[in-house]
Amino acid sequence: MTGPPLVVIGGSAGALGSLLDLAAGLPDDFPAALLVVVHIPPDQPSVLPELLNRAGPLPAKAAEDGERLRAGHIYVAPPDHHLLVRPATLQLSRGPRENRSRPSIDVLFRSAAYSFGPRTAGVILSGMQDDGTSGLWAIKQFGGTAIVQRPEEAQYPDMPLSAVRQVEVDDILPVHEIASRLVAWADTLGTREVKVSVDQTERRRLGLELGIAGEEASFEAGILNHGPLSPFTCPECHGVMMQIKEGRLTRFRCHTGHAFTSGTLISGVRQMVEDSMWSTVRALDEQVMLLAHLGKHLREAGQPDEADHLHQETQEATERMRLLRRVALWQEPLEAAKDRFEV
Repeated sequence: MTGPPLVVIGGSAGALGSLLDLAAGLPDDFPAALLVVVHIPPDQPSVLPELLNRAGPLPAKAAEDGERLRAGHIYVAPPDHHLLVRPATLQLSRGPRENRSRPSIDVLFRSAAYSFGPRTAGVILSGMQDDGTSGLWAIKQFGGTAIVQRPEEAQYPDMPLSAVRQVEVDDILPVHEIASRLVAWADTLGTREVKVSVDQTERRRLGLELGIAGEEASFEAGILNHGPLSPFTCPECHGVMMQIKEGRLTRFRCHTGHAFTSGTLISGVRQMVEDSMWSTVRALDEQVMLLAHLGKHLREAGQPDEADHLHQETQEATERMRLLRRVALWQEPLEAAKDRFEV
């Protein structure tokens, strides 16, 4: 292995203040490089490097593809790009989204574990859902150190709670203690006992997944051969998915490369169902407009019987459209919607 030791940090909603506090607590001679993924909109520039530069003594910048790692520097994933780390350099990619996010915390953590092994420390901060849990599991499998912000302190505790429940973490700490814990971790590298639990099958699968995140073709790489096929389809592309078991964690990856934990898969399916309902509402709207249009022409053409028939059909289609619109708005069963509203 080449390059300095590595600290990888992941956060989402509510993580900004915690991240700035952590950066403020690090010394100017910190001997490791720090890589950061915070979920941000894909179409807006990130001001996070500038904020981190002001917060503490370590210089921060947006990561660049092919850039060499330097100790005591903070590298931030840019919008709409996964950040991966190789033994001595950074890689940016626009590979498939993981947990409906790009950049993905799991991608960064997995790549750090794979390339740096025991010389990696992973930190999970505030955030919703569970991105980062799988990556933190990988860090532990490769002998690294797992640190989680105390959930009671996090503005959004979902991500820390998920990590604590699914991974045997080393420390659960308030933010103001994480910096000093990282300093102690860096000081003891090479002297503490290391437990590497990853087997060759897991190593091959993780390497393949990192290739997918780095823009390699998922199906051609044979991802479907690395776990049982799932009866569920991908919410992103509707492709076939396989199931992956990592300790207590179950997650899924489709043949085009999108990846989900159970939590983000449920969220994605909910969104897919809502999108489908609104698509049906649109189709019913068009049906009503077409029937009304044709009925008007038939009446003007002196065909009142045919026009009356289309008028009745228009009324029935309108009733269905209104009912389904209410279901889409309220996300409740059809019978409940009938009881709630008079159609």
